[in-house]
Amino acid sequence: MSEEEKLLKEAKKLPWEDRLFHKNWKVRNEANIDLAALCDSITDPKDPRIREFGPFFRKTVADSNAPVQEKALDALIAYLRAADADAGRFGKEVCDAIVAKCLTGRPKTVEKAQAVFMLWVELEAVDAFLDAMEKAIKNKVAKAVVPAIDVMFQALSEFGSKIVPPKRILKMLPELFDHSDQNVRASSKGLTLELCRWIGKDPVKSILFEKMRDTMKKELEAELINVTGTAKPSRKIRSEQDKEPEPETVADVVGPGPTEESGNDAPQEIDEYDLVDPVDILTPLEKLGFWEGVKATKWSERKDAVAELTKLASTKKISPGDFSEVCRTLKKLITDVNIAVAVEAVQALGNLARGLRTHFSASSRFVLPVLLEKLKEKKPTMTEALTQTLQAMHKAGCISLVDIVEDVKTATKNKVPLVRSLTLTWVTFCIETSNKSIITKVHKDYVPICMESLNDGTPEVRDAAFSALAAIAKSVGMRPLERSLEKLDDVRRKKLSEMISGSEDAVPGGSATAPVHGTRGSASSAEISEGAFVKRSAASMLSGKRPVQVAPAPKKGGAAKSGTNKKADGVAQPKVSKSIEPPEDVEPAEMSLEEIETRVGSLVQSDTITQLKSAVWKERLEAISSLKEQVEGLQDLEQSVEILIRLLCALPGWGEKNVQVQQQVIEVITHIASSATKFPKKCVVLCLSGLSERVADIKTRAHAMKCLTTFCEAVGPGFVFERLYKIMKEHKNPKVLSEGLLWMVSAVDDFGVSHIKLKELIDFLKETGLQSSAAATRNASTKLLGVLHRFVGPDIKGFLTDVKPALLSALDTEYEKNPYEGASAAPKKSVKTSDSSSLVAAGGLDSLPREDISGKITPTLLKSLESPDWKVRMESVEAVNKILEESNKRIQATGTGELFGALRGRLIDSNKNIVMATLTTIGNVASAMGPAVEKASKGILADILKSLGDNKKHMRECALNTLDLWLAAVNLDKMVPYITIALTDSKLGAEGRKDLFDWLSRQLSVQSSFAEAAQLLKPASAAMTDKSSDVRKAAEACINEIVRVSGHETIERIVKDIHGPALALVLEKLKPYGGLQESFESAKAVSVGASKGVQKAGKSTANGVPKHGNKAASSEDRERMVIRKFKFEDPRIEQIQDLESDMIRYFREDLSRRLLSADFKKQVDGLEMLQKALPSVAKEIIEVLDILLRWFVLQFCKSNTTCLLKVLEFLPELLDTLKDEGYSLTESEVAIFLPCLVEKLGHNIEKVREKMRELTKQFVLVYSASKCFPYILEGLRSKNNRTRIECADLVGFILEHHGSEISGQLKSLQIVASLTAERDNETRKAALNTLATGYKILGEDIWRFVGKLTDAQKSMLDEKFKWKVSAHVAPFLFLFRFIEVLMMMGVICQVREMEKKKEGKPGEARAILRRSVRENGSDVAEQSGEVARSLSGPILRKNFGQLEVERQSMPRPMAVASGPTDWNEAIDIISFGSPEQSVEGMKVICHELTQATSDPEGSAMDELVKDADRLVACLANKVARTFDFSLTGASSRSCKYVLNTLVQTFQNKRLAYAVKESTLDSLITELLLWLLDDRVPHMDDGSQLLKALNVLMLKILDNADRTSSFVVLINLLRPLDPSRWPSLATKESLASRNQKFSDLVVKCLIKLTKVLQSTILDVDLDRILQSIHLYLQDLGMEEIRRRAGADDKPLRMVKTVLHELVKLKGTSIKGHLSMVPIDSKPQPIILAYIELNLETLAAARMLTASGPGGQTHWGDSATNNSASGTHAADAQLKQELGAIFKKIGEKQTCTIGLYELYRITQLYPKVDIFAQLSNASEAFRTYIRDGLAQMEKNAAAGRTPSSLPMATPPPSSLNISSPDFAPLSPVNTNPLGDAKLNVKPEPTNFNLPPSYNEGNRVNAITSRALGSDYISGDQRNERYTTGVASGTLDEIRERMKAMNDTNNGVPPSQIPHPSEHVGPGNAMQGGVLPMDEKALSGLQARMERLKSGSLEPL
Repeated sequence: MSEEEKLLKEAKKLPWEDRLFHKNWKVRNEANIDLAALCDSITDPKDPRIREFGPFFRKTVADSNAPVQEKALDALIAYLRAADADAGRFGKEVCDAIVAKCLTGRPKTVEKAQAVFMLWVELEAVDAFLDAMEKAIKNKVAKAVVPAIDVMFQALSEFGSKIVPPKRILKMLPELFDHSDQNVRASSKGLTLELCRWIGKDPVKSILFEKMRDTMKKELEAELINVTGTAKPSRKIRSEQDKEPEPETVADVVGPGPTEESGNDAPQEIDEYDLVDPVDILTPLEKLGFWEGVKATKWSERKDAVAELTKLASTKKISPGDFSEVCRTLKKLITDVNIAVAVEAVQALGNLARGLRTHFSASSRFVLPVLLEKLKEKKPTMTEALTQTLQAMHKAGCISLVDIVEDVKTATKNKVPLVRSLTLTWVTFCIETSNKSIITKVHKDYVPICMESLNDGTPEVRDAAFSALAAIAKSVGMRPLERSLEKLDDVRRKKLSEMISGSEDAVPGGSATAPVHGTRGSASSAEISEGAFVKRSAASMLSGKRPVQVAPAPKKGGAAKSGTNKKADGVAQPKVSKSIEPPEDVEPAEMSLEEIETRVGSLVQSDTITQLKSAVWKERLEAISSLKEQVEGLQDLEQSVEILIRLLCALPGWGEKNVQVQQQVIEVITHIASSATKFPKKCVVLCLSGLSERVADIKTRAHAMKCLTTFCEAVGPGFVFERLYKIMKEHKNPKVLSEGLLWMVSAVDDFGVSHIKLKELIDFLKETGLQSSAAATRNASTKLLGVLHRFVGPDIKGFLTDVKPALLSALDTEYEKNPYEGASAAPKKSVKTSDSSSLVAAGGLDSLPREDISGKITPTLLKSLESPDWKVRMESVEAVNKILEESNKRIQATGTGELFGALRGRLIDSNKNIVMATLTTIGNVASAMGPAVEKASKGILADILKSLGDNKKHMRECALNTLDLWLAAVNLDKMVPYITIALTDSKLGAEGRKDLFDWLSRQLSVQSSFAEAAQLLKPASAAMTDKSSDVRKAAEACINEIVRVSGHETIERIVKDIHGPALALVLEKLKPYGGLQESFESAKAVSVGASKGVQKAGKSTANGVPKHGNKAASSEDRERMVIRKFKFEDPRIEQIQDLESDMIRYFREDLSRRLLSADFKKQVDGLEMLQKALPSVAKEIIEVLDILLRWFVLQFCKSNTTCLLKVLEFLPELLDTLKDEGYSLTESEVAIFLPCLVEKLGHNIEKVREKMRELTKQFVLVYSASKCFPYILEGLRSKNNRTRIECADLVGFILEHHGSEISGQLKSLQIVASLTAERDNETRKAALNTLATGYKILGEDIWRFVGKLTDAQKSMLDEKFKWKVSAHVAPFLFLFRFIEVLMMMGVICQVREMEKKKEGKPGEARAILRRSVRENGSDVAEQSGEVARSLSGPILRKNFGQLEVERQSMPRPMAVASGPTDWNEAIDIISFGSPEQSVEGMKVICHELTQATSDPEGSAMDELVKDADRLVACLANKVARTFDFSLTGASSRSCKYVLNTLVQTFQNKRLAYAVKESTLDSLITELLLWLLDDRVPHMDDGSQLLKALNVLMLKILDNADRTSSFVVLINLLRPLDPSRWPSLATKESLASRNQKFSDLVVKCLIKLTKVLQSTILDVDLDRILQSIHLYLQDLGMEEIRRRAGADDKPLRMVKTVLHELVKLKGTSIKGHLSMVPIDSKPQPIILAYIELNLETLAAARMLTASGPGGQTHWGDSATNNSASGTHAADAQLKQELGAIFKKIGEKQTCTIGLYELYRITQLYPKVDIFAQLSNASEAFRTYIRDGLAQMEKNAAAGRTPSSLPMATPPPSSLNISSPDFAPLSPVNTNPLGDAKLNVKPEPTNFNLPPSYNEGNRVNAITSRALGSDYISGDQRNERYTTGVASGTLDEIRERMKAMNDTNNGVPPSQIPHPSEHVGPGNAMQGGVLPMDEKALSGLQARMERLKSGSLEPL
C-alpha cells in the first residue's frame, strides 16, 4: 500500500471538519465525495447532521484546488437537496464565498455554482442570493458577471416574480446597461426581457428606459416585440413541494384545464408602484417657493407654482407626509377665477393621489365635494382633468364607494345637469373597478340614487343612471336588485336588461391557466448535477442570439414541465424547422487522413490514393488525372462533394511543388464546384488559403482565378471576398495581395456589386490596399475602385475623402476610364445559391452602404433643438449637418424619427434664418437617406410646403431647393398627395401657390407619362379663378403639363369634376383626341359654323331678342364653368371680357350693343326691349339665362341707380315668366346671381333696398328656401351693416314661412345670435327680432341652436322672447302632420293640459312636444311625413316618409345595367322575382314616383295613376313573401324596400285614391297581420319595420279613398279566415288572435271616424251604410243582443260609425239608403238603429231636422220646402259673416277666416262686407283690406289655405266678435279634424235639404241603371266631383234643378251629366281637392241655398 493510500485511509477516521480542511487536496477531495454520498442518504430534513454540516461549506467552496472545489459544490448540492428552509441561515456566507471564488472558475464549476444558487432560492434564501448577486455584478472581471446575470434570469424564469422580487433586480440593471463588455450588456437585455414577461412591458419601460442610452433603448424596443404571452413559474420552493404528497401522480392526472391549485399558483400581477422607491416632494416644494407662488396676484405665477407641484407629484411613488396644508391650498385654487390655474390644481391632486395612494385618503375626502361641484364647468380641459383626477383617486384606493355615498347624493341633487350626469358616470367607473364584496355592501345605498335619477329631465343623467345600475347588476347579479327595481316600468326594465347583457358580451371570458408542479424525487447528486443546472443564458432571450437547437429536456431530477408547455412545444417545433433553416456551418472541422480515406471508400480507387501519396511527381500526376476522370464520371456527386474536396486538400495537398499536378488539382476542384448543385461554404474555406497562393504564382494564376470565379458562382462573391480579406491582409507574400485584388477587379466586373458588402470592401481597400508600400498593390486597389465607380457612381468619392491627394488624382483618372453606367451596368454572371437575396439586402441594390446614426442623435442634441436660445438651436441644426458629413451623406432611417420631429418644430421657428437652415438640413437628410425618407419623415413634407407661404423670396427659394432634394430621393408620385393638399391651403398665399405651380410645371415638363398628375388637376382648376393673375397664369401652364403627361383617357374620366375657366382649357387640350368633343363641341364651334343659322332663327322670331339655336350643350358648358361660391366677389376683368364675348355670340346684335353700351340710357332701352319681348321669347331666354344673370350682376356692381332700378323692375317679371314656363333655376344660375343680390341688399337707397328685399323673397319662393339659406347666411358675415340687417330679417322671414325646409340648418342661427353683440343698434335689433321669430316657432328649443352667448346676450334674448310671444301660442304649424302619431304615444295629453292651465314659460308646451318626439318617437314622426310638407306646396323634396333603406340615391332606370329598365318591367320583376331580385324593381318604381311627384301636373303622374292599383296589388302580394323570406334569417332589406315603396305610393293622394277596394282589402289585411306577428320584432331591424308598418297604415288611412277604407275595415271586423294568418302560434288560440286583429281594425276605424266631420263630403254614404247593413244582417238580432251584453268592440265600433253619420247628416241620412233593401220583410236592422239615433240626438238638441217636418217614411223622399224668404237668406248671410269675422279675430283661424271672406267677396261681389264692420276700428278694417289683397295674390299663385303660412293675426285690441250671430261656417277651424289640439270646431247648425240629398241618391241610382261598376275608381272620382266641386251660382242652380226634375219623373237620359255643368270655377275636377277647398265648396252651396230660401233661418 502506497503512502498516499495510507494517508487517505487514515484520513477517513478523522472528524469531518479535519477531513474537509486537510492540507492534502486528495483528502479534501475524498471528504467532499463522501459528504455528498452521506447527504444523499439523509431523508429527514430535521436530521441533526444537517445542522452540523452547514458551517463547513463556507470554506470548502472556496478551495484553491479546482477539482476539490467542484466536489465541494457537488457536496453542497446534495446537502441543499436534503435540507429544508432552516439551512437558509448559512446562505449568506456560502453565497458570498461562491461569488468570490466559483464564478471565475472552470465552466463546469460555474455551472454547478449556478445550480447551488438555484437551490438556495428553492430553500427561500432569496435575500442572501440577491445580496450575493449585487456583489457579483460589481466584479471587475466580465467573465464573472455574465453567470450571475444568467442565474438571476434562470431563478426568475423558473420560480417567478412571486419568489424572486423584481424590484431588486430592477435596481441592479441600470449599471449593467453601461457595462463595457458586450456579453454583459446582452445578458442584461435578456434579463430585462424576462422581467417584461413577468411584470409587463410598461412598468419596465417606465422604470428602466429613462436610465438607458438611446441605442440600448432602441435595441430593447425591437426585442420587446418578440415578448408575448404571460409567464408561469415552472418550479416551486421547497415548502410548497412538501405539501404535495404524490407529485408524479398529480402531474399525470391534471390536464390543461383550470384547477384550484392552478389558480393559487398563477402569478400575481406586479404593481409598478411596489417596484419603485418613494420620493420626498415636500422638501423640494418649499425650496421652489410654492407657498409664495400660490398667493401671487398674477395668475401666471400661481399657475407656475402649481405646475411645479404637479411636476414633482408626477413621480411614481411619493413618500408619505403631512399634505393637509397642500390640499387646503389646492382646494382654494380649484375655484380660482382663472381656468388654467384651476385645471393645474386638479391635475396636481390627481398626481398626488396616484403617488400617495392610501396615504392620501383623508385629503381625497376633504377635496371631493369641491371636485364634484366643479363638474359644472363646460370647458373640455377642466372636464377631462376632473374626470382623470376622480378616477385616479378611486383607482389608487384613496376613496372607496363606502366613503362617498353622501357626497354622491349631494352631487346628484345639484341643479346643474352636467354635475349630475358626470357624477353618475364616475360612480359607474368606481363600481366597475371595485370588488364584488364592496358592491354587495353598498348597492343598497346607490340603487335608490340611480332610481331617482332615472326620472331626471335630462337624457344624459338618465343614461348615466342606467349605466350605473347596469354596472351594479353586472357585479352582484339581478337578484339583490329585484326589490329595488320593481318600480321600473317594462320599457326601462327592458333597456336595463339589454345594457347588462350587452356589457356581459363585451367582457371576454377568463383564460384557463395551466397548473405548475414542482417535483422532489430521490435522485442522486450526480443526476441532479447533470439535469437541474441552468440550460439557457439570459442572452438567449435576444432574437439574434437565440440558439437554433432546442435545449435537451431535463431529467427526472429537473423541474417537470406542465402538459400545456409540452403541447405548445410540440406544435411550434415543426413550424420553426420549416420557416427558419439553421445557418450553414462554414467552419470545417478537423479530419485526419485516415478518416478521409475511410469515408471516401469506393468513390476513388485505392490505387489512385496510393499513387497520390507517392514521392514521384509523375505518379502523382497520373493519379490526379485518373482522379479527375473518376470524379467526372460520378453520377451522384452531391453527397460526396465535401469529402472529395478534403481529399484533394490533403492529397496531394496545397503544398504540392509540381506545377502540373497543382493545375490538375485546381481543375478537379473547379469541376466539382461547377457541377455540384449545392457547393458547401466550408469547402470554399478549405480551398481559399491554398488558392490565394496559387493566384500569386504566374504558372497557376489563370487556373486559380477561374476556380475562385466558380466559387463565386456557387456561393456568391460576398462570402469569397469576406474570407479573402483576412488571408490577403495577413499573408507575407505581397503578390497574394496584389494579384488577389486584380482577381477582385474581374469578379466585380463579372458579378456587379449586388452581392458584395461595399462598406467592408472600401474599408479594406483604404486600410490595406491603398496603404501598401508595393506599387502593384496600390495600382490594383485603384483599378478595383474604378470598377466600383462604374456600378455605384460618384457617391463613392464621399468614402475616400481622407485618401492622400496623389492617390486621389490617380483615382480620378481611373474614374474617367470607368464612367458611371447606372442600371445599364448589368452583371455578366449570376450566382446559383439561394442566400444571395440576403446579401442583396445587406449591401448591393442600394449601392453604397448607409451608416446608422441613431447613436449620434442623442437626447442632448434633440433637447438643444428645442432650446430657448436661438444660437443653441442654430448650432444644433449645424450639428445635424456635421453628422451627415461624417457618415458620408449615406445614412439609414433607423432611429431618425425623433430627429424629424425636432426638425419639424424648427420649421415654425420665430427666427427665419433657423427655418432656412432647417430646410437645407432636411433636404440634406432626405438626400442622404434616399427612398426610406418617405416613411421615416412622418409627413414632414407637408410642413416644408407650408414654408412656401412665407412672404420672403429667400425663404421660398430655400423651400423649393428642399423640394428638389426631396424629389431626388423620393419619386414625384409620393409627393403628389401632399402637394394637392398644399395647393388648396388658403394660408399658402398667392406667391407661394405661383412658385409651387411653376415648380410643378418644371418637374412635369421632363416627364413623358405620369398618370398620378391627374390628382393635381382639380386644385389647379380651382386656382384658375384666383384673384392673382400670376397664380392663374402659373396654374394654366401647370394644367397644360398635367393634361400632357396624364393622358387623355385619364383626363376624360375626371373632366366632369372640373368647373370654371379650366374646363375650356382642358377641352382645348383634348380636342386632338376627339374623345369628349361631341358632348362639348358647341362650346367652341357655335361662333364659327352656326352663325348663319343662328341669325336666321333669330330673325324668324317675332321680337326675337336672343339668337335662336340649339345651345343646350353650350349652356351646360357655361354652367360647368361657374364656380359655386356662397360669398360674392366682384367680377374680374377677364370675367367681364368673357361676358361681353358671350353676349355678342348669343344675343342679337342690336340688343347686345345696347346692353354693353357705356351709356346707361341705352342699357335701359335694351332692358325695355327684353321686357317687351319676354312673353314671346321665354324659351330662348332660358337658354341664355346664365349670361343674362351675369350681366345683371355687372349692373349691380355699377353705381348707376336708373339702370339698377330698371333691372330690379325686370327681374320679378323674368322670374314669373320662368315659373309660368315651368322652369326651375339650376344651382349654377343661382350661384351666379344670388351671392351678388345678397351682398347688395344693403344698398344706401331705401327704394332699391326694398325692391331687392322683395326680389330675394321671390327667389326663396321660386328656387328653394333650404338652398337659398346658405347664401343669406353668408350675407350675415358681410362688412356692410345694412346688408347684415337685411339678411337677418330674411332669416326671420324664412323661419316664419319656410321653417320646415331649413330644419336641418338651424345650427346656423348662432351666426344670427352673434350679431346681438354688435355695437350697431340696428344690427342688434334685427338679430333680436329674427331670434324672437325663431322662438315663436321653436319654443325653448331655440337655445340649442344659438351657440354660446354671454350673460348680457342671454338677458337681451329673454326680454325679447317674453315680449314677442305670449304663453298660449299653439304648437307651430308643421307639427300638425304627425300629432296623431304622437297621440298614440301619450304625449299630446301633457301638452294639452299645459295649454289648458296656461302653465310654463312661453313655448314650453312646444318644447315638451319636441322633446317627446326626440326621445320616444322621432323615427315615427319622421316616417309619418317629415312634418312641414304643406308649407311650400308640391316641390321636389326629400322623402322622409321612406323607411331608412340603404343610404344611396335611387339611380335612373336606364343607368341600371343589370336591373329593370322601365316601369312595367320593374313591376314584373317585383311580381315574379325573388325578394332580393325585386329590390331592383322597387328602386326603379321609387325613382319614377319621385320624378312624377316633382311635377304633379305633368303627364307622368297621369300615367302612374292608371297603374297605381296594379302596383299596389303587386306590392301587397310581395309583403308576405319578403317577410317570410326575412324570417328565415335573411336580411330585412327587401322588407324595407317594399314598405318604403308603398309609403311613397300612398303619400301621393292621387295615387292612393286610384287604388281599388279589393286591392286595399288585401293590403290592409296583410299589414295588420304582420303588425300582430310576434316574430317581426326579432327580425333584422324589427323595431324599425314595425314603425314602418304603422306609418304605412297611417298613410293609407289619410290618403286612400275613404269610402273604400270604411268598407274594407267594416268587413274586416268579421272573424278572419284561419288560412290568412302567416303562422298559427302554438300557445295562442285562433279566437285570441282574431280578437287582437279586431282591436287593431277598431283603432283604424276610430281614426277615420274622428275626421268624418271634415271629410263627410269625400265619402259615399250609400256604400258605407250598405256595408254596415250587411255586417248587422250577418250577425242577426240574437247575436247582436249577446254581443251587446258582452260589450263587443267590433259591434260597438259599427254603432259608433253609424251614430256619427246620423249626427252629421241628420234626417237626411235616410236619403242615402239606396243600397239597403228597405222594403224587405223583416225590415233591415240598420233602420231601427238609425231611428234610435235620430230620436236620441234630437232629444239631446244635437240634431235639427232638414225640413219642417223632416222625413217620416223610409220608402219615399221628401220634397224641397222652399218656404224661406229673401230676408231669411240675408240674415243667414249676416250670421255667416259674423262667424267669419270671429275666426279672423282668432290667431289659430285667422288665415281660414280671411280665405272664406275672400271667397264670399268673389261669390257675392255686390255684398258690402264693410257694412258689417261699421263699429270696428279703422286698424281692423285696414287689416281686413290687406288680408283680402294678400289672399287674392295667393289665389293667383295657386295656393290654398292648407299651403299658406299662418297669417299674423290682428292685435287683441282690434279683435271683434259678433255674439248676436251663431257661427254658421262649415269650415273646421282645425283642418285635420283633430280634437286633440284643444281647438273646438264651430258647431254646424244646419243640414243639407232633403231635395239635394235625394238628388244625389237618384243620380246614383241612375248611374247604376246605366250599368256602371259601382266600385270602379273612375265612378268614385266622378261621384266625388259631382258632390263637392265648386262652381258658379248658375251652375249650382242648374244642378239643383236637374235633381228636382229627376224626383218629378224626368227620364234619366235627359239628365245632363255633371261634367257638362262644371264651368271655369271648377278648377280641381278629376282630382282630389284639398280639404279647405272642399269645405269652402260646401259653404258656397249653402250660401246659394240661403239665397234661394231652401233653408229656414234659425
